[in-house]
Amino acid sequence: MSPTLPGSSGPGLAELGFARYHRQDVLSAIDGFRTDSPDTASLFDEIRRSFADLPADPYDEAANRFRQYGSAVLLPWERSLTWLPADPGPGTGRASEYYQGDHNPEYAGMRRHFGDIATHVRENPLLRKIILFDADRTLWLKHFGNVPLRVGVHFIKLSVDNPGDVAVPSPDVLHQDGEPFTFVHLISRDNVTGGVNVIAPPRCAGLRPEEVSRGLLQAEFTLEDPLDSFAIHDPRVSHYVSPVRRGDRPRRGERDVVLVDFTPYVTQI
Repeated sequence: MSPTLPGSSGPGLAELGFARYHRQDVLSAIDGFRTDSPDTASLFDEIRRSFADLPADPYDEAANRFRQYGSAVLLPWERSLTWLPADPGPGTGRASEYYQGDHNPEYAGMRRHFGDIATHVRENPLLRKIILFDADRTLWLKHFGNVPLRVGVHFIKLSVDNPGDVAVPSPDVLHQDGEPFTFVHLISRDNVTGGVNVIAPPRCAGLRPEEVSRGLLQAEFTLEDPLDSFAIHDPRVSHYVSPVRRGDRPRRGERDVVLVDFTPYVTQI
């Protein structure tokens, strides 16, 4: 097992079913955004600041997990992205429905609703370009370039205030998501330990990494810098991220990520 995944210049998503992209890979591939541009920094900071207001996951408020979700439709041949309207949520505000079938064993068969991503964040040009960066890396799969794609966008924060706190992802096992592709982009990682990503074969889904033979694990790595990212082709791998604990500094610890998934709309004749 290699401790790092291949970058965009080596074997990647089509060859292995997973790939890692560093910040420079992402920004250099985005037209009109220089890595050292003040405009890029300002747009990224707008995305980062939005994590301060994420609501607690309503399905497990003790997990120290906070999240919002929105969905959109992408026409790859036009590179047009249209956000779908949210509905009135079960509580206050507006929410978007998220359904994984039986892929998340903690919420099998459940239709969950998460607070909607704020309009000004949806309209952030850098977020749109990141989504298009991801979409471009799915088009090698047959039909992905000529059908509308449903895009799911998750903002997820793991936050720990005290030394003994633990923030737990969901599910807390190796798993598959049910969407053909998922991309994970680190927004911020500060004063935390853990948050280690693991990639393994699909047959390992439902197990914790320590329950899997080390020879089966395909990669293990930690996203460290803003916009460090990775992608998975869901049918070919399972994946995991470990819980987060507070680091040594006397302040809150946080790990913030944006997840983007893609599923083609299917027309039945």
